[in-house]
Amino acid sequence: MRLGIVQPGIALARLRVGVLISGRGSNLQALIEACAELAYPAEIALVISSRPDAAGLAHAARAAIPSAIVAERDRAGFAAAADQALRARGIEAVALAGFMRVLDDAFVEAWRDRLVNIHPSLLPSFPGLHPQRQALAAGVRFSGCTVHFVRPEVDRGPIIAQAAVPVLAGDDEDRLAARILAAEHRLYPLALRLLAERKLRVVGDRVVIAGATEAEGMLLNPLA
Repeated sequence: MRLGIVQPGIALARLRVGVLISGRGSNLQALIEACAELAYPAEIALVISSRPDAAGLAHAARAAIPSAIVAERDRAGFAAAADQALRARGIEAVALAGFMRVLDDAFVEAWRDRLVNIHPSLLPSFPGLHPQRQALAAGVRFSGCTVHFVRPEVDRGPIIAQAAVPVLAGDDEDRLAARILAAEHRLYPLALRLLAERKLRVVGDRVVIAGATEAEGMLLNPLA
């Protein structure tokens, strides 16, 4: 399926989304709650965990969402098994939510512009592990989170939406992480809605949002 822009007023079937997790699944729960709204244009049709003990699997179970555990350590083996499970459920787009593995390049390319991730920094600043620690060490006044299309390079890819939060005096890594996480829980459903409504178009390394002003296209701050 090719995601593109459709004309206003045309009803769309709900986008079937697969979510990949590795841990507690708090962003998964935020997406589940958004999808519970009848007017929301996406539904979570499968949750895949890379760990059998991931707490996020309980969120899927409570919402009666089918889940699968794909624990292969080999990157290519994981990709093949996950891809087969996603396609068997008719998944159209994939969201990474606290997924702590690097994906196989072939998997990323197979789901190009249908695979999204959320990262707790204002990318391209502070990619990789411990971004909150990196932000504090750099002395920035604002941090936040980014939803982006996934590319083979870790924490790289066209940016869909960002939310900024202040870095406050006395912040430590945990306090800043909690403030950013609250923003993540609001930003990810907004970004997935844009994807499901076919309002996103990738032009080069940038995402164009149909109907958005230039400012909205660069930054969405759900806490404002």
